[in-house]
Amino acid sequence: MGSLSQRSRFASSRTVILFLLLTALLTGCEAKSEEAAAPSSPPPPEVDVAEIIAQPVVLSESFTGRVEAAETVALRARVSGYIQEVAFEEGELVEQGDLLFLIDQRPYQARVGAAQADLAQAKSQLAQAASEAERARVLLGRQAISQEVHDQRQAALNNARAMVDAAEAALDTAELDLEYTHITAPVSGRAGRAMVTRGNLANADQSLLTTLVSIDPVHVYFEADEQAAFASQTLLIGDMPNSLTIELGGDPQRQYTGALDFIDNHLNPNTGTLQFRAVLANPDGRIRPGEFARVEMPIARLEQALLVDRKAILTDQDRRYVYVVDANNRAERRQVTTGRQVAEQTVITEGLTAGDRVIVNGVQKVFMPGMEVAPHKVADVPPVNAQPTIAARED
Repeated sequence: MGSLSQRSRFASSRTVILFLLLTALLTGCEAKSEEAAAPSSPPPPEVDVAEIIAQPVVLSESFTGRVEAAETVALRARVSGYIQEVAFEEGELVEQGDLLFLIDQRPYQARVGAAQADLAQAKSQLAQAASEAERARVLLGRQAISQEVHDQRQAALNNARAMVDAAEAALDTAELDLEYTHITAPVSGRAGRAMVTRGNLANADQSLLTTLVSIDPVHVYFEADEQAAFASQTLLIGDMPNSLTIELGGDPQRQYTGALDFIDNHLNPNTGTLQFRAVLANPDGRIRPGEFARVEMPIARLEQALLVDRKAILTDQDRRYVYVVDANNRAERRQVTTGRQVAEQTVITEGLTAGDRVIVNGVQKVFMPGMEVAPHKVADVPPVNAQPTIAARED
């Protein structure tokens, strides 16, 4: 009985030990499985940041205008007559002095001949009057004629001289009318359509024959509101260059540089605007009068402006904000007040200071303020001493 009892106790102890070992083994496996199943935390998202730099910026504003020819001539006949010849091709370039129209000259040549004959007659009468006046002077000295006769002959001489002057003036007028039958280009430029063709009557100072417009240079007229007009004059009259960027026809490929050469001397009381004019070179004649133009004109200068890439600015209803990366590489939401556009940059008037690191690429990876990020610095906006002053415009 004693041996049986000992064997039972031994078997029970061995069972307990096996159970404990099995339990420990299972517990270890479960712990390893839990460790293997536990996911590792993701790395912080990578974003591009730019450091804000304060720099001088010239702000500009866009104005609409029209191209006009520097010289426009509505060509009319100075004498009446029938058009004998149209000596130009419509729409072609002509030089100053080129013949455009020829009026029938025969009536005016006849008037010149008549005026020449009248002048010759007047000169003959003047010669006779001069001879008689000289004879009267001699006879009066001998007391052979009276003073009255002498005075009559002197008056006749003066009258003959006046007749010669009148005849010469009539001849000049006739020759001038004959010259006016040759209608030439008063300026170099592009001719328009011939409004009176060969064989038709042109009335003096009434009939419009054609129009001429000069092509190089051309003028661009535009108007600015009162506030922008007087703000811009402070820059344009000072040491600022008066060059303007001009875009024609809404085509970015047709951008030119013009020079401001005229500011009107009064505001338009009906519109409250001031007129400006820019000169634009047009050597190839491709710019046509009447074209629509958009002019960028400087209106203000900021000595210390903060610029941010416009992609970095987010909108929450009517508020705008950016994400700034702090010293611990955590994204901080910062509400800002924006100003004008400078190319692809935006002027920040409130909310940022120089040296702030603003997220410019990868903003969509930031899900909440305070989130850790992995910042990568991108090229800063070049300071003013590294590039010419930036021209800004109204967005």
